[in-house]
Amino acid sequence: MTSAGTDGRAAIAVGDVAEGVGKRLSSDERRRQIIQAALAVFGARGYEGATTDEVARAAGVSQPYVVRLFGSKENLFLAAIEDALARMLAGFRAALAETETEPDPEITAEKAAAKRIGQAYVDLIEVRGLHQTLAHAYLLGSHPVIGAAARQGFATVWRFFRDEMGLDPDEARSFMAEGMLISTMIGLRIVDDYGSDPQITELFRACFPTELPHVLEVLPRGTDRF
Repeated sequence: MTSAGTDGRAAIAVGDVAEGVGKRLSSDERRRQIIQAALAVFGARGYEGATTDEVARAAGVSQPYVVRLFGSKENLFLAAIEDALARMLAGFRAALAETETEPDPEITAEKAAAKRIGQAYVDLIEVRGLHQTLAHAYLLGSHPVIGAAARQGFATVWRFFRDEMGLDPDEARSFMAEGMLISTMIGLRIVDDYGSDPQITELFRACFPTELPHVLEVLPRGTDRF
């Protein structure tokens, strides 16, 4: 489902979005497939730049079918925001609930939980477009419908850090700031400069001290369509 000239990495990524094409899927499964494609397309194009036709092609369905399920591009974007936030919070809560024994006795249970939640955020890079769809939503504060949904989602993430994770305001701010930094790096596709620009290489090693090889493998490149 990629355009001519797209490299193998992009072909695999977009092919994953359209997994199930040609199979008989239930309406819920097809809806899930379309939302996954919408995350990839909105993440790359933004709300204004994306079209329901492009989402339909990425999902392997017709554009009228997308409109029949969601009604409008606005509704589809709202569904993508809701899905991205739900995935993120589910990952955070699963990480918080883990009770693995930390091998380093110097690391407290709170720090171990924080480490797992940070890892959960990084792991979501594999969901193409998730971080960037949320980043695009956060730029649409003036939109009468999308802006309200984005603000509510942003506040929900803050409340997770404060109420569920138990962080103080400064700790919660640091968590969200680092998340925004990572989202910015994804959107810039600055991974293309890793290894050739010493400052960018240093930034990646600081942000991803243990999972760098995997992150370099899954981050979208400048030549990727989505």
